[in-house]
Parts: sequence; structure tokens; C-alpha cells
Amino acid sequence: MPTGGVFLHRKGRSLMSIVYFTLAAAILYLLSDWILDRVEVTAGRRFEHRSLVFFGILLTLSTTSFMLISYLTGNTQGG
Repeated sequence: MPTGGVFLHRKGRSLMSIVYFTLAAAILYLLSDWILDRVEVTAGRRFEHRSLVFFGILLTLSTTSFMLISYLTGNTQGG
């Protein structure tokens, strides 16, 4: 039976990194929705392809944030 440390650190990813990514994803989802609402209010109309604009906002924020989290926690992709 493995010791407790094995469950906390698997393949270079700590349990806390998983928590950080999950928390960031939830916050970014809500932030993207808020940004889209603000942009639509500023434009004075609902966008025809609203889900595509939402996806673009979410993709931009998540890519940037996840790269920053990976850098700060010392996680690298690959290898």
C-alpha cells in the first residue's frame, strides 16, 4: 500500500496545483460572463454569436492564467 505522499504528488503535479487550476477555471468562467455582459451593455445590444464571443474571452483568459499558474507552481508540460 502506498504512503500518503504518493497521493499528494503524482507525476510532478501536486494536489494544490489541481486545486489552483480548478479554482481558476471557475473564477474565469464567471469573469468571462461578466465581461461579455459589460461589452454587450456598452454596445447596446446582444451579440448574434454570443457563445463564440464568450468562448474567445474564456480561451484568452484561461490560456494566460493557466500558463501563469504553471509557472508559479513550477509545473511544466510534457516530459
